[in-house]
Amino acid sequence: MISQLTSLSPTSILLLPLLYIFYLFLFNYILDPLRSVPGPYLARFTRWWYFCKLYEGDFERTNVELHKEYGAVVRIAPGEYSLDDVEGARIVYGLGKGFSKAPWYSAWMPPDPSKASLFSDQNAHRHSMQRRKFSSFYSMSALITYEPFVNNCSALFTSRLHSLALTSQVIDLQHWLQCYAFDVIGEITFGSRFGFLDLGEDKEGVFKAIDDRGSYSTFVGVFPWIHQYLYSRLPMTGGHGYVYGYTLRQIENRQKELKNPESKNREGPPDIMTKILLAHEADPEKMTKMDLITMCQSNIGAGSDTTAITLSAILYNLLKHPRTWEKLRTEIDDAEKEGQISDPVTFKEAQSLPYLQAVIKEALRIHSATGLTMPRIVPAEGTTLAGHFFPGGSTIGINAWVAHRNPSIFGADAEEWRPERWLEFEEQGRGAEVEKYSLGFGMGSRTCIGKNISLLEIGKLIPQLVRRFDFQLVGCGDGEELRSLNRWFVKQQGFRGRVFLRGGKR
Repeated sequence: MISQLTSLSPTSILLLPLLYIFYLFLFNYILDPLRSVPGPYLARFTRWWYFCKLYEGDFERTNVELHKEYGAVVRIAPGEYSLDDVEGARIVYGLGKGFSKAPWYSAWMPPDPSKASLFSDQNAHRHSMQRRKFSSFYSMSALITYEPFVNNCSALFTSRLHSLALTSQVIDLQHWLQCYAFDVIGEITFGSRFGFLDLGEDKEGVFKAIDDRGSYSTFVGVFPWIHQYLYSRLPMTGGHGYVYGYTLRQIENRQKELKNPESKNREGPPDIMTKILLAHEADPEKMTKMDLITMCQSNIGAGSDTTAITLSAILYNLLKHPRTWEKLRTEIDDAEKEGQISDPVTFKEAQSLPYLQAVIKEALRIHSATGLTMPRIVPAEGTTLAGHFFPGGSTIGINAWVAHRNPSIFGADAEEWRPERWLEFEEQGRGAEVEKYSLGFGMGSRTCIGKNISLLEIGKLIPQLVRRFDFQLVGCGDGEELRSLNRWFVKQQGFRGRVFLRGGKR
């Protein structure tokens, strides 16, 4: 055998690996029980097709087009499929169904599983235990205690916009909304702002650091086995180092305060860090120091981007469709005249404004903060979804952008911005049914734990902006859509405009 190999020409020897790979792909294709599932040709053989499409930065729209072309199930990589099916969603993301998070999520955490966040943890049992530790800090009843934090930042933000309105300068609206969201989550988490609203500047590069880490995890997650080799080389300086150091300093300072009898009666409601810290001191084994650090950092990393994206989606679409802006303003003005809302609006009052709630739901639908499938591993026994049997070990997921454009659920005009659809759903008695396929905050046991806090921030800020200011879009003319970059989070790019005092000259 060795003599036969040595007699081959160099060209033949080089071709042997290629022939091996070719026959391996062919063999896998022939044996693939799901070879009938359609999708891009290259996606049958290599994950590089998926990687390249992610790199283009608009996979949320690519994914929508794939389902328009191929139907309810689309292959996006070998053994990985994108689904658009209401009943399938209840199976894949339903409680106790046995679908664990796919290896893609491992790139969003350190290789040490004990340091996994609620978002990235692939162990369903451990995730359930961890979520129970923190759920009370994010419950609807806990929101009341966080309202003063939001009021502080809303007042400062409107003050900054008032100053900017006097200059008529063009500003990056998405950036300012992220400054707001970042400072709010800083107050709720630590009891103090980061200070981004002071000048609208990110001197430490925190926003970029979070964006860069999201890009890393999005791409490396496609080939998760390389994460263990790359993670140790990731920089812990710059913006990420700043957030980590800031977190540790806040924890250390609060620990000192709690040991000081004079500071135990500090004014104001307790922030999330204090609540977790007290739980840690009461039972260090149940609530560990790592739990405290991980949860605080998760609040900052995820809580700022998702809220800023949704706020930007609301403001942009209201301005792009002036009729809906005026309709919302009329609802807020009428409620104010009738004494139904305060200044600032409380969260409870915001929930009583039907058109405001419809606007928020429509923004979460038309521009979901996340724009990739939420991949899950099919349990060993396999399952049938949308008429296909998926064997155990297959990867299946639903992209919120795809689900939210399903015309059988959201209507023939599902591609359009129309908040009224949510009022119609309620009139038709379909509200609860439609909500089950609303994936803006995830679904099932993995629904975002910070959902209520995000809705608190959004529900309180938007009425304040609408009742006090006018805005003018810059660079988004008729028919021109706002660009976004999809790195898991679908973040708006170039959302620029001018702000004016309400009724002021333009």
